[in-house]
Amino acid sequence: MKYTRLAYDRADAELAARKLRSNEERAERLSEIRVKAPEIYELQRSLTASNYSILKAISRGDTRNVRAELDKIAENNLSVQQTIGSMLKAFGYDEDYLKYHYYCPICEDTGFHEGLRCSCYTKLLESYTTRELNESCSITLNDFSDFRLDLYPVTMGSLSPREHMRGVYADCRAYADNFSENSASLFFFGKTGLGKTFLSSCIAKQLLDRGSNVFFGSILKLLRQIEDERFRRKEGDTTEVIIGADLVILDDLGSEFQTSFTDSVLYEIINERINLNKPTIISTNLSAKELDNKYNDRIVSRLTGCFLPIMFIGSDVRQEKRKLGFGDS
Repeated sequence: MKYTRLAYDRADAELAARKLRSNEERAERLSEIRVKAPEIYELQRSLTASNYSILKAISRGDTRNVRAELDKIAENNLSVQQTIGSMLKAFGYDEDYLKYHYYCPICEDTGFHEGLRCSCYTKLLESYTTRELNESCSITLNDFSDFRLDLYPVTMGSLSPREHMRGVYADCRAYADNFSENSASLFFFGKTGLGKTFLSSCIAKQLLDRGSNVFFGSILKLLRQIEDERFRRKEGDTTEVIIGADLVILDDLGSEFQTSFTDSVLYEIINERINLNKPTIISTNLSAKELDNKYNDRIVSRLTGCFLPIMFIGSDVRQEKRKLGFGDS
């Protein structure tokens, strides 16, 4: 995957922050032990001095004696570490209390392990690249607490939109609370202004706040971006970013200018994520009949066969907000 320069800068900054945080936290624990258990602190200092001895022995480059010296120092260090662990336990601490607690123990927050990029670094690059893409799509993120059931009518014919949407809200919140790589794909459908984008944004915000790699954008802007990249008008690999995200939320299916190219890309994204068992949320204002008329059987069959349908009903929430003086927010 191609990553942007900004993604590298952000990922490097995060790794540096993690490293600094682990150093500072370890220094705080060491200061605490210095006060509460000075005998352990002195042993830890001797261990640090011993590690410096290893560096000195290596730097001398005396191959005849350095191996034996290193083995002796390493054996002594192991004994001291075991003693420190036992003493910490006796004082009510975990045995590894004075060790560095890295975010990633594999690379120790350097981003590389055995000369290769660590998976934690790759995950950061993917996350920041997706975040850049989200920023370009400029869809406002909202909080579940801002959802207003009172904007939905109590009754509408034989239905109760308010009670129905109470259930939809609960389902969306549960989806975000319990999200995992095994979560279902959802298909939000219903007329315009019923809260599909709003609740999608609530799911996106909660998962982004939790650290998940989420793409959330309009299909119209997404397909334009991919078209520009495929025809070399822009750099990037948006398709790969989207296919690899933890969750993809594609808003307003049917708003795009439809061509054989857009249908092909749309099918590619939906089908690849289904094959990879990655969850996707798609929303549309189209009716079932309009969906059948607009898209080919391959796309429609994926949407109807592999996505859990969630129907939105009621009257236009945006109009209700304007009546109450809340504007379009």
